[in-house]
Amino acid sequence: MYINNLALALGLAGSIAPASAFFRMSCPGRLVRERIDPIVNPGAVGGHVHTISGGSAFGPSMTFQQARAAKCSSCEIKEDMSNYWTPQLYVHAKNGSFFPVPVVGDGGDTNGGMTVYYLQRTGSSGEKLNAFPEGFRMLAGDPYKRNFTGGLDAKAVSFACLGANKAETNEIPNYNCPGGLRAQVFFPACWNGKDLDTADHKSHMSYPAGGQYNSGPCPPEFPKHMISIFFEVLYDTNKFVNEWNGNQHPFVFSNGDPTGYGFHGDFVNGWDVPVLQKAVDTCLDDSGSVAKCGAVTMFTASECNACKLPTVVNEQVDGMMDKLPGCNPVTTGPGRAAPVANCPTTPLSAPSTNFVDLTTSKKWEYTGCGTDNIGSRTFTGKSTSSDDMTVEKCVDFCSGAGFSYAGLEYGRECYCDNTLKAEAAPKDGIMGSCTMKCMGNNKEFCGNGGALSIYHKCGATCKNQQIGGGDTAPAPSASAAAVSSPATLKPSSSSAPTPVKSSSSLKTSVVSTKAPATTPSAPKTTTAAAPKPTKAPDCPQNNCVRQMFNPTASVPGSKFCPTYTASVNTDPKAIPTYLGNCSGPSEVSQACSCLMYATPTPSPKVRRHARDI
Repeated sequence: MYINNLALALGLAGSIAPASAFFRMSCPGRLVRERIDPIVNPGAVGGHVHTISGGSAFGPSMTFQQARAAKCSSCEIKEDMSNYWTPQLYVHAKNGSFFPVPVVGDGGDTNGGMTVYYLQRTGSSGEKLNAFPEGFRMLAGDPYKRNFTGGLDAKAVSFACLGANKAETNEIPNYNCPGGLRAQVFFPACWNGKDLDTADHKSHMSYPAGGQYNSGPCPPEFPKHMISIFFEVLYDTNKFVNEWNGNQHPFVFSNGDPTGYGFHGDFVNGWDVPVLQKAVDTCLDDSGSVAKCGAVTMFTASECNACKLPTVVNEQVDGMMDKLPGCNPVTTGPGRAAPVANCPTTPLSAPSTNFVDLTTSKKWEYTGCGTDNIGSRTFTGKSTSSDDMTVEKCVDFCSGAGFSYAGLEYGRECYCDNTLKAEAAPKDGIMGSCTMKCMGNNKEFCGNGGALSIYHKCGATCKNQQIGGGDTAPAPSASAAAVSSPATLKPSSSSAPTPVKSSSSLKTSVVSTKAPATTPSAPKTTTAAAPKPTKAPDCPQNNCVRQMFNPTASVPGSKFCPTYTASVNTDPKAIPTYLGNCSGPSEVSQACSCLMYATPTPSPKVRRHARDI
């Protein structure tokens, strides 16, 4: 990438180092993945699939006021309800199919988000940098590009191949990246001071004057120097080495771009603007640590991962597909890609569901995704577990035992009670992290590690909690309910999410208590038989690793793992059925390696300094 060494040297020489000051915001959760773009295609289905991070008010159309009313964000700064998105990267497999590439650390492809940098890049000493105003939006990059055009906008798109010990490129490189492929886009920072948006969503902004896209003074036609923003997404491309065709990589973005020149990013402002301005003025550390920015407060990683939305485009966007969603044929260039003529219009649909509708068949309602803790169980009545667990089986078990609550966890566990602790109850307007598939039906969701899919026996009213669509209309029958996969939990319509309030019967049975549960402790997992590696492996917090750590598994990982490695067990039948959330032998082997340590930990962030951007 282009670096302004003189500007950096001058900045580093000062006491405040404004030229190298920045703060890095992690977006550990993915809000939603689908063909929605409220900037380019407001109120309609977009042209290609995006992976969206940020505030939960995202939808096909949205205003600044709606963005600010979001209940949660998949990014870690609480005062920022903006939305950030990029095209999804896919693998074009040797058999002709397409499937999404997860980010590093998210092997189950259920959470992975992005990282957003806010950088104080002044054009001259003492120059004031400005926060984005209310209603501001912009995009960077061009989805139709298929060659390097040489301008600052082209230089602002780049790729870092981690572990290859090679320089960054402006295209997807044709060599493997052992540590992942990091896609990067730097946005223009000079505003005309008048337009919050323009017809092409770019003309109100400019890159700095001179030869650097990431620093320098603003042109006179664009006098307002804004805080600079920079996106990066670290894709786990290394897991697809078997899909290469000789020296040709198999990757393609959702807009049909295998070159990478068409990578792009979109931004809709949802900041508390005075707070952002304070952060711009005062968060001047050059470490990038947002924890050192006293102007903002933080969500936890679990809170970010619990912030999800249902999709509103009824189409497949993950798993194995015959073609890229929409009208996006793979085009290699070097000429610009052209929009497909007469592309069929896909309508918006009702928000998808992450629950089974039992309101008619069993008179039970879905109350949402709550939390659980093995040391203080949310439900302390009867419990059961099995490798053929389904929502219906758990509800029948709890109902037959005389309980009014049923909670599912880890894909195979079922817990019952007659009360729901207030501190563990689903949060208003938040979808939660219940993305683990049920072992007995992979079209249903059965909680997650530390997360409960909670159902309740109906009282005077009987309705499910639907995020993003208000009260649910009569849903498909339980046997036919087409529950989306975790990656397609579908985004709200044009307004901000309006969650269904709990029914009156639910309110009367929610209790507030801090007392720990007195259920017997779960059996401890022992790892004495497993040889410890000399170096701790990457242990991502994905559903495969969580299932491996589940102490109630029918085949404990401590017994299964010592004899299992992907190198000798390539047959999927060698994998226990309860590991239904593991994508294959390599991911099972990785999870087994993680089991040799006490707990799974998030994959370490790749540390970068402002001078590298």
